[in-house]
Amino acid sequence: MYTFEDLKDIMAKLRAEDGCPWDREQTHESLKRRLVEECGEVLEAIDSGDTDNLCEELGDVLFQVMIHSEIEKEQGTFTVDDVVNGICEKMVRRHPHVFGDEKTRAAGVGENFWDEIKKKERETKEMRRKNGKKP
Repeated sequence: MYTFEDLKDIMAKLRAEDGCPWDREQTHESLKRRLVEECGEVLEAIDSGDTDNLCEELGDVLFQVMIHSEIEKEQGTFTVDDVVNGICEKMVRRHPHVFGDEKTRAAGVGENFWDEIKKKERETKEMRRKNGKKP
């Protein structure tokens, strides 16, 4: 069975000089329509209850994440590992009732819980932008 590391290697090979001409010429702009199409196909698979197709279509969406990340890796801005790290940090940050200390977990989820967390995230991003730092 292939692993996530294999997928990263396959994507790099597809975009390499001796890789696939179609994959090499893709840009964020040229891939936008395909990303929307693949997300639509995931929704159709969910609606139909076809789990085999859902698995395949989720793979197609993952491919989109991989190729967009590979384009950015080539430009030196971020990698798919940064994407994974970012979503892990966000999920842990947005779920202190699961990942926090005992006191935080005991407090549970309040009425405005998600809104408060998102507001703090937006404020932090805005402050970083104003200070010229990456969000």
